[in-house]
Order: sequence, then C-alpha cells, then structure tokens
Amino acid sequence: MTGGVDPVNPRHGRFAAAAGLVGVSLLAWIYLWIDAGRMVSMSDGGMAMAGMATPPPWSVGTFLLTFVMWSVMMVGMMLPSATPAILLYASMAREDRPVLPVTWVFATGYLAVWTAFSLAATILHGLLEALRLLTPAMASASAVMSGSLLIVAGVYQWLPVKDACLRNCRSPLQFFLFHWRPGVAGAFRMGAEHGVICLGCCWALMLLLFTAGVMNLLWVALIAAFVFIEKLARHGRLAGRLTGVALVVVGAGLMIGQG
Repeated sequence: MTGGVDPVNPRHGRFAAAAGLVGVSLLAWIYLWIDAGRMVSMSDGGMAMAGMATPPPWSVGTFLLTFVMWSVMMVGMMLPSATPAILLYASMAREDRPVLPVTWVFATGYLAVWTAFSLAATILHGLLEALRLLTPAMASASAVMSGSLLIVAGVYQWLPVKDACLRNCRSPLQFFLFHWRPGVAGAFRMGAEHGVICLGCCWALMLLLFTAGVMNLLWVALIAAFVFIEKLARHGRLAGRLTGVALVVVGAGLMIGQG
C-alpha cells in the first residue's frame, strides 16, 4: 500500500463523494423550504410595519439569520452544477491523496467563495431593506430596481468576462491542467479559484433573487436550473445569450412602464 492511494477501488471514494454532494444539496433545499415557510409567517406580521417611515434596524441575530439563509441558498443553487467539476477533480487527485477527504477540501474551497458572496449579499439585503426597496416578503418594491437588475444581468450575459468564466465552468479540465496544485492546501486553493470563476459567471444572475423575492422558492429554483443548464447543457452558452436578450427586454419594459 502506498501512502494516500485508495488501494481497493478509487471509484468507491468518488461514489461516496458524489452521494455526499447530492446529500448536502438536498439538505440545503430542505432548509430553504422550511425557512421559506417561516419567512411567509414573518412577512404577514411585517405587513403591519409597511406604513412605518423607516424599517427597524437589523439586530445581530437578524443579520446572522439572513447570512445563513443566503449561504445555504448558495449551496443549494451552486453545488449541483459544480458537482461534475468537483468529481473530475477527485478523479485527477486520486493518485495523490485519498479521494473522499481531498474532494471535500476542494468543495470547501469552492463554497468558501460563495459564502463570501453571501456575506456581501446580506449587507446589500440590509441596505435595500433600510431604503424600503424590499417588501416584507423580500421581493423588490421598485420597478426601477427590478428593471435595472434585469438589464444588468442581461447585458452581462454578452460580455467577454462572462464568456471567459463560463468557458472554464463548462470545461474544467483545462482549468485543472493549467492550475493544478498538489496537497490539501492546493485542493482548497484550487476549489477557491474555481469558485471565483463560477462567481464571475453567475453573480449577476444571483442578484435577480432581489426581483421576485429572495425566498420565492420557485424563482430560486428557476435561476438554479438556468445556471445548471448554462454550465452543463450542450447549447448552454446559446441559451445564456438568448436569455440575456430576454432579460434586457423585460427589464426595459418594466422601467418604461414605470415611467
């Protein structure tokens, strides 16, 4: 037996990793389902505060709960489309380290980036709420804001930076070949680098959660499904560009209607 290599069957480690990734994704969606029900109850009570001149400031507890909500949401939305890349990494790393631990180190690095995004989104969430741009149900209260977010996301679908990031998300093998780093620290760093690429691909789409509602699970699922298709389907790039046009049209329509 040589150090670190799975001498029996490396496939067992990759299967366990795949099952674990699916399980974590399912747990995230279950949490969101339960949290959505809680938010509905709270928003009913929050309607009574709609006439207040300024919403009450967030407590530390509210900030932490919102941060957890965003973090879990990013796990549920992004981990499924990242699973093929994570398992590809596991296949390439099996000669060096036990498959299961190193795969989770890579996944942890990936999710660390989306956790950082969740922190930024939480701060933005609090700011929008303080400016009364969100309803108690955490949906946009401004057609101008909704239209602007839709237009930004639609235009971004056509920018070269989007193309570069999506190309690496769709073909992670090239990323691994040119950015390989051995060891546990290398696994975490590669996961974080891949997470940054995915963030560059999807950040504008994630901000669309503020339009129809941060905890509107149908809207959350639609965006997650679109990300999955764009990153993994054969004609995902074309679908992304066409969707970009549609987002700009809808966003412009909202802003014109408001005017």
